[in-house]
Amino acid sequence: MNDPIRVGQLYPAKIPPKTSRGTTAPAVGKESFQTVLEDKMLKFSGHASKRLEQRGIEFNPEQLRKIGSAIDKAAAKGSKESLLLMQDMALIVNVRNRTVVTAVDGGSMKDNVFTQIDSAVIVS
Repeated sequence: MNDPIRVGQLYPAKIPPKTSRGTTAPAVGKESFQTVLEDKMLKFSGHASKRLEQRGIEFNPEQLRKIGSAIDKAAAKGSKESLLLMQDMALIVNVRNRTVVTAVDGGSMKDNVFTQIDSAVIVS
């Protein structure tokens, strides 16, 4: 009876915290479907959206799939900021956030210098 009680002795397994509705919160380390979906989605920054609109660039679903695949390849190699060369356009992409930062069409690409990138992916 004189043995000291240690934290974790009464409850050896971790107890998930309660949410405001009284249900248990998702287990730590398990991501929600929404989080996983958002991590896989391709996003466009405000600047990129404006450039796409100004230059009349539109993507079809197949092109978006190829861009997503190119980002996955860049991420697998540890890239952070990547230049994607696709047909007659170039995209600068933040790989970690899966966000297109800017877009350049073929006419604007001539004599252009791309800085602050650590990789380039040629998308066929």
